[in-house]
Amino acid sequence: MKTTILNQRAERDELMSRPYQQRHTRYDADELLQNPLIKLITGPRRVGKSVFALLMLQGKNFAYLNFDDNQLLEKWDEDLAMSALEDVYPGYDFMLLDEVQNLPGWDLWVSKLYRRGKNLVITGSNANMLSREMATVLTGRYLQIEMLPFSLEETMTWKNVSPQLEEQAAQAVTLADDYMRNGGYPETIPARSITKSYLSTLFDSILLKDVAKRHKVRNTTDLYNLATYLLSNFCNPISANDLAGELGLSSVATTKKFCDYLAEPYLFFYLPRFNNKLKLMTKAPKKVYVVDNGFVQSTAFNLSENLGRLLENQVFVELLRRGYIPGKTLFYYRTRNDKEIDFVTRKGAKVEQLIQVCYDMTSEKTRKRELNAIVEASEELHCDNLLVITNDQQEEIKWKNRTIKVVNIKIFWRCF
Repeated sequence: MKTTILNQRAERDELMSRPYQQRHTRYDADELLQNPLIKLITGPRRVGKSVFALLMLQGKNFAYLNFDDNQLLEKWDEDLAMSALEDVYPGYDFMLLDEVQNLPGWDLWVSKLYRRGKNLVITGSNANMLSREMATVLTGRYLQIEMLPFSLEETMTWKNVSPQLEEQAAQAVTLADDYMRNGGYPETIPARSITKSYLSTLFDSILLKDVAKRHKVRNTTDLYNLATYLLSNFCNPISANDLAGELGLSSVATTKKFCDYLAEPYLFFYLPRFNNKLKLMTKAPKKVYVVDNGFVQSTAFNLSENLGRLLENQVFVELLRRGYIPGKTLFYYRTRNDKEIDFVTRKGAKVEQLIQVCYDMTSEKTRKRELNAIVEASEELHCDNLLVITNDQQEEIKWKNRTIKVVNIKIFWRCF
């Protein structure tokens, strides 16, 4: 056990010696560490949760355990581990437990450590399991920090591109277009030539390790077919009944279960249709989104590129990054005349904003369709805060006694 922990310390020190791009977050690292509550860092695999935790703890005396290491899991003994940690990290002030959900009974052990006064930072890649088990055993004892792939703003910083500089304007536009198509996974940003193979492999790994293995799914073909179907139909409404019929899956219940499994590792998100009547909202189809546009380009069976949907998915992920929660503060909407509004944000019981996404609104037909839809929804939902996000247009429009703000994606991302 001690040898494994010593090896992990060497790995930790090597990781901390590398240069990293600082993430833009809503959180202050020092304030987080001063708080005795457990710091739970969640998000998809390979988005930089461990790096974020290491940078948070840089300069501190902290112990480190990586539960993505089979040697640690196979030899696991709680008492031996705690004794070895004292030897390897004498007098440590913090504990970093990486990918802790891989340890059976992790929640009870973490609860015990918390009761003993340990200041804990833990990371994990399984949204539902972590939140469910933390809520069961550790209610009120943790702070959740959600990490997602790099934003466009972070990507601009990484590439040392400043959109405000006139001489870099063309480079910034090219980078924004590349980001929309290829996403923000950290490993792919400096080496776009590997994006397709890297994300295709990661997609398969998530399906096998985080879904099939964890849930003991025997029919991995059905699981894979469902995942690739969802990926190919991102930004579209789906229902378990339709999916089961379309893909020939064994039952609607199995389809629902598989859809839930695919959401756990932050691969897919399901956005409910807004309705003040909970029963009607529950019955309506949900729209499916993917955590990063790069997965669409690398894995989905799309015969042609759909820039409108890529832009919409990009906006959805940014809304997540800003703290909106599907089904609580974020929805889509259909008017009584069946016109769709891409996003409805809510604050408390009040509708806060209506957001429509349209890649190109230069055509008069498209312009009328989008503006009529958002105004109709504005009347039905009693909301005058109206926003249309486009690829490169920006203006303020007066339409049927409503004021509609049109911004390009670069303004929306607060980069330009």
